[in-house]
Amino acid sequence: MDWGMKNRLSRIIRPETGRTVMLAVDHGYFLGPTSGLEDPAKTIEPLVKYADCLMLTRGVLRSSVDTSVDVPIMLRVSGGTSVLGNLADEGTTVSIRDAIRMNVSGVAMSIFVGSELERKSLLGLADLINEAQEYGIPVLAVTAVGKDMNRDARYLSLACRIAAELGAHVVKTYYCEDFEKVVKTCPVPVVIAGGKKIPEREAVELAYNAVSRGAAGVDMGRNIFQSEHPVAMIKTVREIVHKDLDPVKAWDLFNTLINEKATSAK
Repeated sequence: MDWGMKNRLSRIIRPETGRTVMLAVDHGYFLGPTSGLEDPAKTIEPLVKYADCLMLTRGVLRSSVDTSVDVPIMLRVSGGTSVLGNLADEGTTVSIRDAIRMNVSGVAMSIFVGSELERKSLLGLADLINEAQEYGIPVLAVTAVGKDMNRDARYLSLACRIAAELGAHVVKTYYCEDFEKVVKTCPVPVVIAGGKKIPEREAVELAYNAVSRGAAGVDMGRNIFQSEHPVAMIKTVREIVHKDLDPVKAWDLFNTLINEKATSAK
């Protein structure tokens, strides 16, 4: 691995902890103006300073993130389908040359293991890795799941391992029972997706369970920006990921941050 690749990876995953808090705000590429992201700039601005990495699309990066923001960018480069169609039929939407022009630290693409378009998505990932390797750009593979796919350790281990075998530098997947097996059988760092919005306390426990069982961090979106207290939520997740704060203390911190905000607003 050359210096440029190592340097970009060290920006995405903090070397001192071996972990990362990625803020995912790329949902619009298939969901449109989803709740909490109707105005991406307004959502991102108060949160980005607490993120180790920002995952988003080319359009939102250009239109909604100030150029003075010094946070590594994980650029979503796959798309072409919507929630109304067949999500597995994605393709590459951004060239590596354009990604370099935007000074990104990594590029991300979804794969659909087990779908009828499995081969297309896996070969698309391989092509992206081949091209990105030429310029020292790390690739994040996202193990997307469809309605008919189980989010269990057996399936997620299969999907993560295939992504790593193809050359992905980081894999994003879902937390599941026996998550240790998923991490143990994947030779590259694994970060967990936050998934759909769940109660804040459950999100705190999700983050802790994932990192305590081997995840290299989280790539959370809706469980942060759809929270009633998004800044308090991302600050709490940071403490869990980088300082191993247990769920009880993390929940206390979350509520303390909320109360401090309420007091300062008076």
